[in-house]
Amino acid sequence: MGVFKAYDIRGVYNKDFNKDTAYKVGYFLPRLLPCKYVVVGRDVRTSSDEIFENLCRGINDAGVDVWNIGLATTPMVYFATVYLKADASVQITASHNPKEYNGMKISRSMAIPVGGDTGLKDLERMVNELPVEPVCECKRGKVIDKDIHQAYLDFQKKFLPDMSQLSISVDTSNGMSNLYAKELFGDHAKYINDTMDGTFPGHEPNPLDVANCAQIMEAVKKNKSDCGVIYDGDADRVMFIDERGRFIQPDYVTGVLGMYYLAKEKGSVLVDIRTSRSTTEYLEKIGATDIYIWKVGHAFAKMKIREKGCIFGGELAGHYYFRDFFNCDSGILASLIVLQTVAALKKQGKTLGQLIDEIVAYANSGEINFKLEQKDEAIDALYKKYSAMNPTKIMDFDGYRIEFPTWWFSVRKSNTEPYLRIVAEAKTQAELDERLKELKAIIGQFS
Repeated sequence: MGVFKAYDIRGVYNKDFNKDTAYKVGYFLPRLLPCKYVVVGRDVRTSSDEIFENLCRGINDAGVDVWNIGLATTPMVYFATVYLKADASVQITASHNPKEYNGMKISRSMAIPVGGDTGLKDLERMVNELPVEPVCECKRGKVIDKDIHQAYLDFQKKFLPDMSQLSISVDTSNGMSNLYAKELFGDHAKYINDTMDGTFPGHEPNPLDVANCAQIMEAVKKNKSDCGVIYDGDADRVMFIDERGRFIQPDYVTGVLGMYYLAKEKGSVLVDIRTSRSTTEYLEKIGATDIYIWKVGHAFAKMKIREKGCIFGGELAGHYYFRDFFNCDSGILASLIVLQTVAALKKQGKTLGQLIDEIVAYANSGEINFKLEQKDEAIDALYKKYSAMNPTKIMDFDGYRIEFPTWWFSVRKSNTEPYLRIVAEAKTQAELDERLKELKAIIGQFS
């Protein structure tokens, strides 16, 4: 797989791409997105400064200024794109990937993402095929620092719940959420891994892997917290731990968000193709007028939520999207909304874990990864078998989701990693175990 992915540019730095790639991305970006300045932020990875230097040099050599917002969460860059009225922005980050990775997330005006089908393929062609011809020195752009920290903090504070009765534990994963967590949660939280460190000494910055949540699960129990919160490296994703120290599957959290939003306004919600029936049925029960199921990934979700006018949306990977936030995802905003619900539940004498138990009505596998070369062949074999078994519904985008009365499964190729991924769900654990055994046996033929 190349570094130009479906959603962003990403790979192992100095192996899959290097400073020359960063320079060319900067140089050709204003040709893809005509602009007078490009907003640029970066995470704290050890390679981010070098990428920043060369990306900016490329932008300046194209005759365009850089508006540098410094160290930033990815949602902070989305905010800055709108707040500073930019026609182009770049966040230098590899999100949740291990420390040796890095990359770039590109947006156009109004923080609309640039994905594979909306410009990244064109940018890749320019980078690989076109010559670089820097403008003369008199026309070179400049790097201009812009401080938007307070403006973005003020925006987030609008969603801050009454924390007076709450006790929470927060794992910032040595990542970018450290820029805001303590200013928002203050003394109502106990913090771990709360220094920015691009080597991620606490654990890999991927909270979807439950192994990386061991510390926060233990902290919740030790601190007797109402809730645990853990962010990924660039703070566009967030996971939650209930008061018993249990990891909450992220698509169930979409239902928790629904308690907040759908109580205020009935409307439509976006979910991804892997989302549990527990979540969609719960959302319908509490007032969702329409539930749109769509492709995985922020570049797809942001366009669909905008197109359908959804109030909010959620993904199994822990991305949550908000009409209140330019249809973008934000881990910190999602945590503020969830904590609104936790605070309201506590006043009723109810816990987050009790709410999750009410939402969950099916046995669910979570996402299971298979590393294999013959991914297309495996998908075809699954489709051939199960499409012939009279399914009630087949969704044929982003792989397949094939549904039956008492169970369903989805199969898809990762857009960012070399994996085939399945999710299965059934009315009972016994049926789920049986179906997973069947699915794994078919996939195993191609490993």
